[in-house]
Amino acid sequence: MELEFITATLFNLGVNLIYTFLALLIGILSLIVIDKKLLKHVDIENELKSGNIAVAIFASTILLFIAIIISFGLKG
Repeated sequence: MELEFITATLFNLGVNLIYTFLALLIGILSLIVIDKKLLKHVDIENELKSGNIAVAIFASTILLFIAIIISFGLKG
């Protein structure tokens, strides 16, 4: 293998890892903000601990929508 190919591959891997961690961080922060600001009367963490499946589906749906928005924003 040529050195240029390996360098380009490692560069692409690094960029993709940065995008992944950035998207994960934004997704988690967005879920926290939505939980604190929009869902003041619903404690997602306690509901999950008590086994409420509807809250788990709701939280995962929020994360999916945030992931879709972030992916379009990062890919430009």
